[in-house]
Amino acid sequence: MPQRTEPHPDAATLKQLVVEALEDMKAEELAVLDVRAMTSITDYMVVASGRSDRHVQGIADHVVAKVRECYGPSVAEERSRDWVLLDAGDVVAHVMLPETRRMYSLEKLWSVAPCDTHAGAAL
Repeated sequence: MPQRTEPHPDAATLKQLVVEALEDMKAEELAVLDVRAMTSITDYMVVASGRSDRHVQGIADHVVAKVRECYGPSVAEERSRDWVLLDAGDVVAHVMLPETRRMYSLEKLWSVAPCDTHAGAAL
């Protein structure tokens, strides 16, 4: 178990932890949106898809566990069957079924923000 290195990680460190946790669980179509210039509520939004409702829930559980393991109970959650929103302060993650993701089109909504589609490279 990793030791807590700091009580409040910087946004880039937290973003990387969330991305790695999503990758651990084979989340699909991972995108990182830098929204710092657009809102004060968060620095990054991370959007990912799961193959089934169980996969979505499992991915979310893993992300929450990893963030809490390193930084304590600092994640708020809002869950439905097809969409889980995880708010870790400087990073907000959305894990959705592909149909839900297409319907809400968060990447398009926040399209003014620089968007990185994650394909295995460090963000």
